[in-house]
Amino acid sequence: MERGLDQKLYYNIGEVADAFEVNTSLIRFWEKEFDEIQPKKNAKGNRKFTQQDVKTIALIFHLVKERGFTLEGAKTHLREDKSNVLSKFEIISKLKHVKSELIKIKNQL
Repeated sequence: MERGLDQKLYYNIGEVADAFEVNTSLIRFWEKEFDEIQPKKNAKGNRKFTQQDVKTIALIFHLVKERGFTLEGAKTHLREDKSNVLSKFEIISKLKHVKSELIKIKNQL
Protein backbone atom coordinates (compact mmCIF):
# COMPACT_ATOMS: atom_id res chain seq x y z
CA MET A 1 0.00 0.00 0.00
CA GLU A 2 1.00 3.59 -0.47
CA ARG A 3 3.41 5.16 1.99
CA GLY A 4 3.17 2.60 4.74
CA LEU A 5 -0.61 2.42 5.12
CA ASP A 6 -2.01 -0.97 6.05
CA GLN A 7 -4.50 -2.59 3.71
CA LYS A 8 -7.91 -1.34 4.83
CA LEU A 9 -11.13 -0.47 3.07
CA TYR A 10 -11.15 3.07 4.45
CA TYR A 11 -8.64 5.46 6.00
CA ASN A 12 -9.44 8.53 8.07
CA ILE A 13 -7.92 11.88 7.15
CA GLY A 14 -5.36 11.68 9.96
CA GLU A 15 -4.00 8.38 8.68
CA VAL A 16 -3.73 9.74 5.15
CA ALA A 17 -2.05 12.96 6.29
CA ASP A 18 0.41 11.04 8.48
CA ALA A 19 1.28 8.70 5.61
CA PHE A 20 2.28 11.66 3.43
CA GLU A 21 3.73 13.68 6.33
CA VAL A 22 1.43 16.63 5.60
CA ASN A 23 -1.26 18.46 7.56
CA THR A 24 -4.87 17.35 7.32
CA SER A 25 -5.66 20.83 6.03
CA LEU A 26 -3.61 20.10 2.88
CA ILE A 27 -5.58 16.89 2.25
CA ARG A 28 -8.86 18.83 2.65
CA PHE A 29 -7.53 21.55 0.31
CA TRP A 30 -6.55 19.01 -2.35
CA GLU A 31 -9.95 17.36 -1.98
CA LYS A 32 -11.56 20.71 -2.91
CA GLU A 33 -9.10 21.37 -5.74
CA PHE A 34 -9.03 17.93 -7.39
CA ASP A 35 -12.28 16.29 -8.47
CA GLU A 36 -10.45 12.94 -8.53
CA ILE A 37 -10.39 12.85 -4.71
CA GLN A 38 -13.88 11.94 -3.49
CA PRO A 39 -13.82 10.46 0.02
CA LYS A 40 -17.00 9.10 1.48
CA LYS A 41 -18.37 10.95 4.50
CA ASN A 42 -20.20 9.40 7.43
CA ALA A 43 -23.17 10.95 9.26
CA LYS A 44 -20.80 13.12 11.31
CA GLY A 45 -19.06 14.36 8.16
CA ASN A 46 -15.82 12.47 8.83
CA ARG A 47 -13.97 11.65 5.64
CA LYS A 48 -13.27 8.02 4.77
CA PHE A 49 -10.69 7.65 2.02
CA THR A 50 -10.59 4.52 -0.14
CA GLN A 51 -7.41 2.91 -1.44
CA GLN A 52 -8.12 4.57 -4.81
CA ASP A 53 -8.36 7.97 -3.08
CA VAL A 54 -4.99 7.32 -1.44
CA LYS A 55 -3.45 6.37 -4.80
CA THR A 56 -4.80 9.57 -6.32
CA ILE A 57 -3.41 11.60 -3.41
CA ALA A 58 -0.06 9.86 -3.87
CA LEU A 59 -0.05 10.84 -7.53
CA ILE A 60 -0.94 14.45 -6.72
CA PHE A 61 1.72 14.49 -3.99
CA HIS A 62 4.26 13.22 -6.52
CA LEU A 63 3.35 15.84 -9.10
CA VAL A 64 3.12 18.81 -6.73
CA LYS A 65 5.62 18.07 -3.96
CA GLU A 66 8.22 15.93 -5.72
CA ARG A 67 8.12 17.23 -9.30
CA GLY A 68 7.22 20.83 -8.49
CA PHE A 69 4.05 21.17 -10.56
CA THR A 70 1.66 24.01 -9.77
CA LEU A 71 -1.86 22.91 -8.84
CA GLU A 72 -3.10 24.00 -12.26
CA GLY A 73 -0.25 22.14 -13.92
CA ALA A 74 -1.04 18.99 -11.96
CA LYS A 75 -4.74 19.28 -12.82
CA THR A 76 -3.94 19.71 -16.51
CA HIS A 77 -1.46 16.85 -16.44
CA LEU A 78 -4.02 14.55 -14.81
CA ARG A 79 -6.81 15.60 -17.15
CA GLU A 80 -4.89 15.35 -20.41
CA ASP A 81 -2.78 12.26 -19.86
CA LYS A 82 -3.89 10.51 -16.67
CA SER A 83 -3.20 6.95 -17.85
CA ASN A 84 0.34 7.82 -18.94
CA VAL A 85 1.00 9.82 -15.76
CA LEU A 86 -0.37 6.99 -13.61
CA SER A 87 1.73 4.42 -15.45
CA LYS A 88 4.93 6.43 -14.99
CA PHE A 89 4.07 7.12 -11.36
CA GLU A 90 3.53 3.41 -10.66
CA ILE A 91 6.89 2.60 -12.25
CA ILE A 92 8.62 5.28 -10.15
CA SER A 93 6.92 3.98 -7.00
CA LYS A 94 8.03 0.42 -7.71
CA LEU A 95 11.59 1.56 -8.41
CA LYS A 96 11.67 3.51 -5.13
CA HIS A 97 10.51 0.39 -3.31
CA VAL A 98 13.19 -1.74 -4.99
CA LYS A 99 15.81 0.88 -4.10
CA SER A 100 14.79 0.90 -0.43
CA GLU A 101 14.90 -2.90 -0.33
CA LEU A 102 18.37 -2.92 -1.91
CA ILE A 103 19.56 -0.35 0.65
CA LYS A 104 18.23 -2.58 3.47
CA ILE A 105 20.13 -5.56 2.02
CA LYS A 106 23.29 -3.49 1.63
CA ASN A 107 23.09 -2.33 5.24
CA GLN A 108 22.78 -5.92 6.42
CA LEU A 109 26.04 -6.91 4.71
